[in-house]
Amino acid sequence: MLSYRFLKCSVVALGLLFAFCALAPGAAHAEEIVLGRFSKGDLAGWQPKSFEGETRYRLVREEGGGTVLEAVSKAAASGLVLERKIDLTKTPVLIWRWRIERPVDPPDELSKEGDDFAVRVYFLAPGAGWLSFPDSVVYVWASRQPAGSAWPNPYTKKARMVAVDSGAKHAGKWRTHRRNMREDFRRYFGRDITGITHIAIMTDTDNSKLSARGWYGDIRVAPAGP
Repeated sequence: MLSYRFLKCSVVALGLLFAFCALAPGAAHAEEIVLGRFSKGDLAGWQPKSFEGETRYRLVREEGGGTVLEAVSKAAASGLVLERKIDLTKTPVLIWRWRIERPVDPPDELSKEGDDFAVRVYFLAPGAGWLSFPDSVVYVWASRQPAGSAWPNPYTKKARMVAVDSGAKHAGKWRTHRRNMREDFRRYFGRDITGITHIAIMTDTDNSKLSARGWYGDIRVAPAGP
């Protein structure tokens, strides 16, 4: 029969092993949560949401590469929405990559008539108050507004637009972004949140009546830090 001392030492040793693994390089990566498994050909949980017409979303295989989500919009606006509660105290960083054929380039993307973007990734958080509509931060590939700029959505004060890419300089190339959602929400709405309820993507051209083609890679959330 195993002795009490042996069992106790074994428990201590396992505890030290788990603690070492938690501190080891790559441990933070293990805590990432993949929300959009497009590279696996998986759209499970992503539900269509139409505003005007239908943007066509389909999984495609890139030449010499993996599977990505392609979006084609012609004077239409619809998106894909994932309902998923994310604890921002654990995984506040949103990570994604995208590519565009070209910017939409409406006359004025700050106006209602120009509120169209070749790619958008955004999150929704509970509004302030029991009966308030959700607030959202919308990351876009802008046409003319410089990267790093932000502005209120022309349709609603409940959304803030943030340009993380801009113009045609990087069109045709994959761009990867990491954004701390909790910090961004505090920056643009002036209040702290500890969780979000939805992640969404949208390629839209309904206001300008133009067209756009964009691609989305996998989307995930991760702990803060490098």
